[in-house]
Amino acid sequence: MFALIDANSFYASCERVFRPDLVHRPVVVLSNNDGCIVTLSSEAKALGLKRGMPAFKVKDILTKNHVAVFSSNYELYADMSERVMQTIQSVVPDIETYSIDECFATMPASGTNTLTAREIKSRVYRWTGIPVSVGIARTKTLAKYANHLAKKIPALKGVFDWETLTDARKRKALSLFPVTEIWGIGSRFTARLEALGIRTALDFHDYPAKQLKALFPKPLLQTHAEIRGVPVLGLERTAPPRKEILRSRSFSQDVTSFDALNAALSFHAQEAAATLREEKLLCASVTVFFHGNPFKDYIPCRVTKSMSLPYPANDLPLIMQSVAWLLRESFVPGASYKKAGVLLSDLVPEDA
Repeated sequence: MFALIDANSFYASCERVFRPDLVHRPVVVLSNNDGCIVTLSSEAKALGLKRGMPAFKVKDILTKNHVAVFSSNYELYADMSERVMQTIQSVVPDIETYSIDECFATMPASGTNTLTAREIKSRVYRWTGIPVSVGIARTKTLAKYANHLAKKIPALKGVFDWETLTDARKRKALSLFPVTEIWGIGSRFTARLEALGIRTALDFHDYPAKQLKALFPKPLLQTHAEIRGVPVLGLERTAPPRKEILRSRSFSQDVTSFDALNAALSFHAQEAAATLREEKLLCASVTVFFHGNPFKDYIPCRVTKSMSLPYPANDLPLIMQSVAWLLRESFVPGASYKKAGVLLSDLVPEDA
């Protein structure tokens, strides 16, 4: 059994630890150049604010609602992340740090997992001041989805064990989850899956494994097994070398304007470039992608465009210029888009 422990609005929660007066006040954290919203509290989300929004476009909302606005403080966030991970290990020692604000942990195959998860949630908050949500399942992929449900359904109070559902309820939950949102399914597979009529996690679950094996590589087949409850992926104690860095997100509402798409891609480029620098890597290729809504559009617009950099780099200006050029070259006026992202690939170490 696996648990996925994920901090809620991590950057904003870190700022609140040192400003208890902000506990019930909307909080947003901006990107490096204070251009876009990186993280926002639930109170800020209730105002209609969203990740990736340019700060200047929502200045009136921020001012009118007395939103507390912070510039990113990555040194603080890294320190708080270490404290959170150490606290989690005091309850469940065997963990895999997946990102700055989330980790996987192994759980005993017993009926006490929900109690253990509640202890993790309680202890992390008591010891660090950071709220977390915990999703539990037989596989890492399903634990990711369970964590998503733990966050989205208030009645669960931040803890959800997927294995407590009946088979019928599991199928219902999978039918409500777009295949594009499944952990481990990248944009390169989406169009091919949709061409097979696979639009939801349930469609993916029910598709014959033998047919998928003839069409897709091993990573997607592993995800297929995991979504069926067959454990394939274990904890990774030592992170393997990265081959690529992907940052993407679905829009809450379809977007049609160049400016909105540009703002989203700029935001993703900044996050991806920050990860490059944190991990002392350089990239030689940049890709942007954006596609329509498969649940709404009969033939959704789908764009993917790449370019090679003149030299491996991790400096933000060059990456941002590349993303802007790719968007200008590939934007389709009049089309609507549901998801956009940036992929940095052909990675090499800084000291290579």
